[in-house]
Amino acid sequence: MLSIVLVVIGLVLLAAVAIRLRRGLRTLRRTTSMVTTAAGDRAGLLRARSAALGVAFAQRRSQRKIHTIER
Repeated sequence: MLSIVLVVIGLVLLAAVAIRLRRGLRTLRRTTSMVTTAAGDRAGLLRARSAALGVAFAQRRSQRKIHTIER
Protein backbone atom coordinates (compact mmCIF):
# COMPACT_ATOMS: atom_id res chain seq x y z
CA MET A 1 0.00 0.00 0.00
CA LEU A 2 2.81 2.40 0.86
CA SER A 3 4.52 1.84 -2.48
CA ILE A 4 1.32 2.68 -4.39
CA VAL A 5 0.97 5.94 -2.44
CA LEU A 6 4.60 6.82 -3.16
CA VAL A 7 4.13 6.07 -6.88
CA VAL A 8 1.03 8.28 -7.01
CA ILE A 9 2.85 11.11 -5.20
CA GLY A 10 5.78 10.72 -7.59
CA LEU A 11 3.49 10.90 -10.63
CA VAL A 12 1.77 14.00 -9.28
CA LEU A 13 5.12 15.69 -8.69
CA LEU A 14 6.31 14.64 -12.15
CA ALA A 15 3.18 16.13 -13.72
CA ALA A 16 3.67 19.39 -11.81
CA VAL A 17 7.29 19.65 -12.95
CA ALA A 18 6.29 18.86 -16.54
CA ILE A 19 3.64 21.59 -16.53
CA ARG A 20 6.08 24.20 -15.19
CA LEU A 21 8.70 23.13 -17.70
CA ARG A 22 6.21 23.40 -20.54
CA ARG A 23 5.27 26.95 -19.49
CA GLY A 24 8.93 27.90 -19.31
CA LEU A 25 9.60 26.46 -22.75
CA ARG A 26 6.62 28.31 -24.19
CA THR A 27 7.94 31.59 -22.78
CA LEU A 28 11.41 30.83 -24.12
CA ARG A 29 10.01 30.05 -27.57
CA ARG A 30 8.01 33.29 -27.62
CA THR A 31 11.04 35.32 -26.53
CA THR A 32 13.28 33.64 -29.10
CA SER A 33 10.76 34.40 -31.82
CA MET A 34 10.58 38.07 -30.84
CA VAL A 35 14.38 38.39 -30.75
CA THR A 36 14.75 36.66 -34.13
CA THR A 37 12.14 38.95 -35.67
CA ALA A 38 13.78 42.08 -34.25
CA ALA A 39 17.22 40.98 -35.43
CA GLY A 40 15.85 40.22 -38.90
CA ASP A 41 14.21 43.63 -39.07
CA ARG A 42 17.40 45.40 -38.07
CA ALA A 43 19.45 43.38 -40.54
CA GLY A 44 16.99 44.31 -43.29
CA LEU A 45 17.25 47.99 -42.40
CA LEU A 46 21.04 47.74 -42.43
CA ARG A 47 20.98 46.12 -45.88
CA ALA A 48 18.64 48.84 -47.14
CA ARG A 49 20.91 51.59 -45.79
CA SER A 50 23.95 49.95 -47.39
CA ALA A 51 22.15 49.74 -50.71
CA ALA A 52 21.11 53.39 -50.47
CA LEU A 53 24.71 54.40 -49.80
CA GLY A 54 25.84 52.37 -52.80
CA VAL A 55 23.30 54.15 -55.01
CA ALA A 56 24.31 57.55 -53.64
CA PHE A 57 28.00 56.85 -54.28
CA ALA A 58 27.24 55.62 -57.79
CA GLN A 59 25.24 58.76 -58.53
CA ARG A 60 28.05 60.99 -57.25
CA ARG A 61 30.59 59.13 -59.39
CA SER A 62 28.45 59.51 -62.49
CA GLN A 63 27.94 63.24 -61.80
CA ARG A 64 31.69 63.75 -61.41
CA LYS A 65 32.33 62.06 -64.76
CA ILE A 66 29.77 64.32 -66.42
CA HIS A 67 31.33 67.44 -64.90
CA THR A 68 34.85 66.47 -65.93
CA ILE A 69 33.75 65.76 -69.51
CA GLU A 70 31.99 69.13 -69.81
CA ARG A 71 35.04 71.07 -68.64
